[in-house]
Amino acid sequence: MKKYLIAGLLVWLPMAVTVWVLHAVLGMMDGVFGWILSTTQVVLPGALHGPIEALRQIPFLGFIFVGLMLLLTGVFATNIAGQWALHQGGRVLNRIPIVKSIYSSVKQVSDTLFSSNGNAFREAVLVQYPRAGSWTIAFITGRPGGEVAARLAGEHVSLYVPTTPNPTSGFFLMVPRGEVVPLRMSVDEALKYIISMGVVSPPPSAMPPVPPAPPVAALPPATAEPPAPEVERNLAG
Repeated sequence: MKKYLIAGLLVWLPMAVTVWVLHAVLGMMDGVFGWILSTTQVVLPGALHGPIEALRQIPFLGFIFVGLMLLLTGVFATNIAGQWALHQGGRVLNRIPIVKSIYSSVKQVSDTLFSSNGNAFREAVLVQYPRAGSWTIAFITGRPGGEVAARLAGEHVSLYVPTTPNPTSGFFLMVPRGEVVPLRMSVDEALKYIISMGVVSPPPSAMPPVPPAPPVAALPPATAEPPAPEVERNLAG
């Protein structure tokens, strides 16, 4: 009985988690779409409130609308006019006292994590943590800068050590470059390895090849030693 229950759990658990994540994403997009519709109702006359409310009943319309909005925003942000407009808007937000702190911090983190030119989470490494002789997987997020870099002797790297099974929390470390061991596995494979607590191992192709054992040196052929002088005299007699 226990065997069949575990087998059924292994079949349905991945599907249930996938549906739950998709449902959460769709709910978030529907919430954004609903907020836009509510804001539109405040601006438009009452005669248009009925058709706007009817849009809420169309399934997946929020997902389609938010996806198109992100796509059009990306197209706008990648041309010269869009970059200029976003730069001017950022300058305005950076002059507002409270908004400045929130906007600048979130923008720096998002640019570092999601920008194609960033270096965050681009390499998985091994590091000894939390003590010498105990190893864990970490991700290089960059190099220390400013006053921190000036007070550190030698080349250091910034590391993010995620916790398991929830990798969204973790620890920030700055360690010498020579104390980290680079890994050939991708970031996705390393995250799977961390989330599964070591159960889901990366494929063998991603692991560094094991160097072949050094060949054993052949021993020189045995040679007969010359007989001692006493033996030679006995043989001659």
